[in-house]
Amino acid sequence: MLMQANLGQSGSAHVIVLGNEKGGSGKSTTALHIAVALLKAGQRVATIDLDCRQQSFTRYIANRQAWARRTGLALELPRHVCIKLGETMQIAENESAEFEQFMTAVSTVERMFDFIVIDTPGSDSYLMRLAHSMADTLVTPINDSFLDFDVLGTVDAATYSVTGESHYAEMVRDSRRKRRQLDGASMDWIVVRNRLSMLGSRNTQFVANGLKQLSFRLGFRAIDGFAERVV
Repeated sequence: MLMQANLGQSGSAHVIVLGNEKGGSGKSTTALHIAVALLKAGQRVATIDLDCRQQSFTRYIANRQAWARRTGLALELPRHVCIKLGETMQIAENESAEFEQFMTAVSTVERMFDFIVIDTPGSDSYLMRLAHSMADTLVTPINDSFLDFDVLGTVDAATYSVTGESHYAEMVRDSRRKRRQLDGASMDWIVVRNRLSMLGSRNTQFVANGLKQLSFRLGFRAIDGFAERVV
């Protein structure tokens, strides 16, 4: 699916952003799997970690690099950048420093690589929103429960029918609108259901039905992801 992205039309890398305003949904795990899959397909891949505090994506890549050295295996590795947190007492100065790092990282690799995979933090921030507005493909992992569904939409407690859109979905809608205004490009939005039970349940079916209803309203594609977050 991600491999089908058209390359070379503008000479710039295809930007894949992992985003969700809820932690623990599998963003970093999914980001690593996407990056490695693209590398194994022969693509040139750069990766950027915007989760300055947690840095799970950065540690995953460092562990892969360490394992390659230890075993002598020629494991594929992306060109990776982790954005560092600003350390001054002034919020504006910190944001400016982080913004400059991010834009430098993107401008350095956008013409040299086929794909840029960006992992974002599970919280709202200006860098997170900026990354979303740059996305050619947005991947939103959610755990297969209504606790995670809540970042996308609201449901009726009795009928489980979708009653509205939530904060993150509204932010993505705004990012897509700004992107269309900027360069006329459209963002492909994929919602990935993680932590899928191997056994069917009523809750699983309710979540699937809710995502189907919401996909028509928001314009995303829902696909099945990982049963467990194994790397």
